[in-house]
Amino acid sequence: MRIDIITVLPELLESPMQHSIMKRAQEKGLLEVHIHHLRKWAVNEYGQVDDYQYGGGAGMVMMCEPLAKVIEELSAERNYDEIIYLT
Repeated sequence: MRIDIITVLPELLESPMQHSIMKRAQEKGLLEVHIHHLRKWAVNEYGQVDDYQYGGGAGMVMMCEPLAKVIEELSAERNYDEIIYLT
């Protein structure tokens, strides 16, 4: 099984994937986990992936362009059974 994770903070996800059940599954060759840094597909040289908020409030609004680029690029490399977008 292969899992590709797209994130703005890859450092936060690297550690959990190197311990416990996830680590054992990877060592046995049952699981591949690839973490992709979304800023690689940013819209400018500053690595911008967030957009202005619509209507105010707390939180961050992700730009569509970087997400679309990374999903298109990864989908061109291999077929995915499912693409799950967590918000």
